[in-house]
Amino acid sequence: MKAAAFHSPGNPDVLQIMDFENPVPKNGQVRVKVKAAGVQPVDCAIRGYGFTPPGVEIKYPQILGNEFSGVIDRLGEGVEDFSVGSAVIGWSLLSSYAEYVVVPTSQIVRKPQTMPWDEAGVLTASGQTAHTALKELGIGKGDTVLIHAAAGGVGTFAVQLAKAWGANVIGTASLRNHDYLKSLGATPVLYGEGLVERVCEIAPGGVDAALDAAGEDALRASIELVQDKKRIGTIVSFDLSESLGTISIRSKRSISRLSELTQLYEQGQLRIVISQSFPLHQVVEAHKVVETGHGYGKVVLTVDESKYEECIR
Repeated sequence: MKAAAFHSPGNPDVLQIMDFENPVPKNGQVRVKVKAAGVQPVDCAIRGYGFTPPGVEIKYPQILGNEFSGVIDRLGEGVEDFSVGSAVIGWSLLSSYAEYVVVPTSQIVRKPQTMPWDEAGVLTASGQTAHTALKELGIGKGDTVLIHAAAGGVGTFAVQLAKAWGANVIGTASLRNHDYLKSLGATPVLYGEGLVERVCEIAPGGVDAALDAAGEDALRASIELVQDKKRIGTIVSFDLSESLGTISIRSKRSISRLSELTQLYEQGQLRIVISQSFPLHQVVEAHKVVETGHGYGKVVLTVDESKYEECIR
């Protein structure tokens, strides 16, 4: 099979389309013919400077990607809940930028018929991170929540989930993304110097909780705005969070969490926003876009094995 991988850390140009053996599912696993795979900032960190997520071992040449959509084309022994031809959404760490991926059935759910392949391919990672974060912060009806980097991949999902659960949302973003945040139901606010004062003008009654998906400045601003430090969480600034006494949040993926997200989609309460789409052989360009850090929504890779004869590196 073809997959996007790299031999050693570096800039996006280290990524190549390489040949790998087709994976074979074992007991309780299925093989999925990938249709689309999301591109995340963590993928860029792993590729860029050798960042290693907890519990993950890097083996070169290393395939990237940890969320996908596709069609099951082979079953391992003992699989009863799925069949060949089932359309699914799932996650598989460091293996999803590929024509095929093998996963246990505990990491896939059925794709809603109305959900396009590219949207399905970017739901799992950022969607579950946002869901995890808001649950840990106890976001619910009547809360006013501040979401930093609200136009990004995690932020886009967090805004919509908080709204679906009855919260009022203030979201930080650059001016060019303010209309986008309004379309999601958030009140936009410009990040940067003076943020605390601007948020206080928008929410004179105070802010109940804050989610930092931006960095240290956002976390420090949150400390000034939210009284209860246990309702301030970050998915990026872990060292600072420990020193400040706020919550460090890492995604806790589960079938029940992913199923809830697909149900919200089917109910019309969750939009999946694709900012840019690239074929797998343009993975370098996709990484360059994600590394700018200024986009909205998600970047996706689409997989079409018929394209590779002309583009093998």
